[in-house]
Amino acid sequence: MNVLILGAYGQIARLVEERLIKEVPDFNLTLFLRKSWRLEDLGNLPQVTLVEGDLENYVDVTEAMKNQDLVFVATVDHSPNNIVTKNVIEAMQANGVRRVIFTNILGIYDEVLGEFGRWNYKMVSSGIKEAINSDKLLTESGLDYTTLRLPWLNNRDEIKYSLTHRNEKYLGVSGSRKSIADVVVRIIKEPKFLLKDSVGIADADTQGLDRPVY
Repeated sequence: MNVLILGAYGQIARLVEERLIKEVPDFNLTLFLRKSWRLEDLGNLPQVTLVEGDLENYVDVTEAMKNQDLVFVATVDHSPNNIVTKNVIEAMQANGVRRVIFTNILGIYDEVLGEFGRWNYKMVSSGIKEAINSDKLLTESGLDYTTLRLPWLNNRDEIKYSLTHRNEKYLGVSGSRKSIADVVVRIIKEPKFLLKDSVGIADADTQGLDRPVY
C-alpha cells in the first residue's frame, strides 16, 4: 500500500510514521511537509519518500497525490476559505485516490456538553467555522473518508481511548497523542474501519472534567 501523510512533521504524524515503519515495512510512505530536512532521518529508508510542499498550493498537493492508496491529513484545516481541504479533495479526485483520514476538532456538532463544552467552544471559536466547513466538504466529496475529532491532547505514554460517532455525545475531554496515532494506524491497516464516519476520540475516564488533562 502507498500511504501519503500530509503535515508529516506534526507530533501525531511522527508517531504514526514510527509505528508504520516498525510494524508494516512493506508499506510505501510519502511524507509531505514544508521543510523536508526535518525528516531526513526517515528519508534514508527505502520505503520512505520525502516531498517538500505547501498544503495551500494545489500543484504541490496533487503531485504528491500521484499513485497513492490512502491519505492521512495530519493537520486541522483553519486555512482561509478552507483551501487546504479543497486542495486535498480535488487532488484526490484528480488522481483517483479514495481513502482519506482527516483530523478535525471536537465541538463541530455541538456534541460536547456541560461546563467543559462551554469552555471548549470559547477556546476553539476563532477557527470553528473553518473546522465545520472542512468536515462538510469532506462528507459531500464522495470520498471514502474518516473524520477524527480530536480531544485536548497530552503526551502521556499510554494508548487509552473510547470512540463516539457522529450522532453521539462526545465522551471525555482529553486523550494522548499515542491514542490518536493508534486509531490512524488501525485505519491504515484496516481501511474499512470507521469508513465514512466522523469519530470523537478521548479517554473516557476524563468524562465530566471541566478542563483538559495534561
